[in-house]
Amino acid sequence: MLTRLYQITLLLLFAIPAYSQNLNFNTFEQQQQVNSSCLNIGKKLSSVTFNECLKLNLSSSVHQSAKNNSLLIKEYPPLLNKREPQAKILMLGGIHGDEYSSVTIMFKWMHILDKYHSGLFHWKVAPLVNPDGLLQKKSQRINANGVDLNRNFPNNGKPDASLEYWKKRAYSDPRRYPGPMPTSEPETQWIVELIKQFKPDAIVAVHAPYGIVDYDGPTKPPSRLGPLYLKLLGTYPGSLGNYAGLQQEIPVVTIELPYAGIMPSDKEVGRIWVDMIRWLKKNIPQKQKTQELPQRHAEHNVIIK
Repeated sequence: MLTRLYQITLLLLFAIPAYSQNLNFNTFEQQQQVNSSCLNIGKKLSSVTFNECLKLNLSSSVHQSAKNNSLLIKEYPPLLNKREPQAKILMLGGIHGDEYSSVTIMFKWMHILDKYHSGLFHWKVAPLVNPDGLLQKKSQRINANGVDLNRNFPNNGKPDASLEYWKKRAYSDPRRYPGPMPTSEPETQWIVELIKQFKPDAIVAVHAPYGIVDYDGPTKPPSRLGPLYLKLLGTYPGSLGNYAGLQQEIPVVTIELPYAGIMPSDKEVGRIWVDMIRWLKKNIPQKQKTQELPQRHAEHNVIIK
């Protein structure tokens, strides 16, 4: 009888689509990295199984975390011969490794996109930006180098701003250590590079546990998303909101779920999604002129139980 370890080894080796036999070694190696990541995520999060993760066909980016864990991403590109997307949207989860719900909700929303993606938006989804923090025996906010990734972004030519703020205003809280310098961390470098290459028209970042909607950047913020109401928490040196929202003038919606370890109900997850799509549709057109779009889109067509 196969041992559990042997079964897992076989699963990692053969849980690859048959067409992978025709791909090069690098693609095979990347799929192995995805398999390994899905296995680890499934073991850590009871709400995301290994098989569910695999079925999403995530990709392993060319970047890795500080401990060489894969940084996963999935793209929902424009649909050929359908329509020009209204805008490009980047979604980020798990920036803080101890905010389990921020990762789980990314997987739920990717399942929605797998079923209903209509080409209204061009999406890139990174469900777990800080795998090292999540996958520790005791999950932690910071990454493997002890850095708060949401304080490690560039500061518009002021490299010491984050450290000064941390020492004077955050009382050198180790959970909010910004790192020795901006973008010192491979995870932050990846997000900065992703923003530069993808050029999103809006960014949605999910956190917990304040139970509100925060916002940085131009255009009108959403007043509510499902049960979550707008409450501005302020912008900190080295934060994503500061870097992308204020410096790059990219609208950044920060969804703060009510609990780090407890998911909202499926009904609330659906309502947050639908409200977010409605706000994006109304407020985030591409900078260039886009064609007139129908009034109803499949992204809205989510069954709210």
